[in-house]
Amino acid sequence: MSDKKIDRIQLIWAIALILAGLGVFYRLPQVMPEIAEIPVFAQASGVIRFCFYFMGIFLIGGGCKKLYNHYRKKS
Repeated sequence: MSDKKIDRIQLIWAIALILAGLGVFYRLPQVMPEIAEIPVFAQASGVIRFCFYFMGIFLIGGGCKKLYNHYRKKS
């Protein structure tokens, strides 16, 4: 593949990572009450919430890092 096509794929992947991270932050408050109703997960709802938000932060951070590297490499 050409470098231009790989750059475009990396840019799309960076945007997808950021959108997935934002989706975690948007969807978690709606889903968390349903997860807390399950008896096995009721005691660990705080840990589960922390893990999901942590994952969202890492997705957004990884996407931002890819975007930064993509535009830094161009200039």
